[in-house]
Amino acid sequence: RAVTPAPQSAHYRPRGGFRNPWVSQAVPGYGSLLKWMLVHRTTRPRPKDPDPSVFPRVRSSFVAQRASGNQLTVTWVGHASSLLQLGGMNVLVDPMWSARASPFRFAGPKRWVAPGIVFEDLPPIDVVLQSHNHYDHLDDATVRRLARKAPEATWVLPLGLRGFVRKRGVRGDVLELDWWEERTVGSLRIAATPAMHFSSRRVGDRGDTLWCGYSLRAESNRGVYFAGDTGFHPEFAAIGERYGPFDVALMPIGAYEPRWFMRYLHMNPEEAVEAFRAVNARLMVPIHWGTFKLTDEAMDEPPRRARDAWLAAGLPIDRYRQLVPGETLTL
Repeated sequence: RAVTPAPQSAHYRPRGGFRNPWVSQAVPGYGSLLKWMLVHRTTRPRPKDPDPSVFPRVRSSFVAQRASGNQLTVTWVGHASSLLQLGGMNVLVDPMWSARASPFRFAGPKRWVAPGIVFEDLPPIDVVLQSHNHYDHLDDATVRRLARKAPEATWVLPLGLRGFVRKRGVRGDVLELDWWEERTVGSLRIAATPAMHFSSRRVGDRGDTLWCGYSLRAESNRGVYFAGDTGFHPEFAAIGERYGPFDVALMPIGAYEPRWFMRYLHMNPEEAVEAFRAVNARLMVPIHWGTFKLTDEAMDEPPRRARDAWLAAGLPIDRYRQLVPGETLTL
């Protein structure tokens, strides 16, 4: 089990681990899981998924080594995985290059689209950010590959995950952060931000480690917000007030049905747009969709609903930047 976190973490309980302060129980119990799998899915037909071939993948246009200090690029690898070039540094967010989001090679959610960047084509990596320990975000094989490819990289993690990456070969600096904690890494000021979710990789370890989003601020004042894996919570405005304005906000829009099960774990597209409006950002890049089949909505539904919610909110359409795997947004 994880080492007991530092006592300054107000949302940690010696019995029960980390908790979300806004709800008494964010994670449905195993009875609810069985209800979803055995009752809900057998009595309510799920919408039809498109053929995976409809999801395009394009060649990336990030800067081969490092972008200039005042340049910002965002390349979507797929799911939550993204490459950020900010403040002259290369940052990987929730890197996940494996074929399945699972502890097994033969079972579990299978990747629909190959990673948008071939692993060997990555530029030199300076910083790796991890939001939490679920298999679709923290991948054993990818951590090991990065430990070999980028031995000098600094890893920034929520509380409790240092041991995980150390055991898989990470030898560079490892920083564990609680919500609202900040550290300077090179030219970047990085802060861990609140998220509403949970942590677990096996039976009996729920809540042993923390989960979070991140704010990144460069010396040029370029800023990026990564919301992490999260339900809709009341701290988005506080994040914007404390760390904004952001040039780009990476907002999760998928894995939200059935709502009675997922409402405290993942935002739906309408909530993602509402959260974006609260965090004080200029552009929204939707993530956490179209890569792994995790829940019951159709794989191509999240971006349609997000775009509709964006237009219904009266926001300028040129500030909604939906990328495909491999596509690079350059500012």
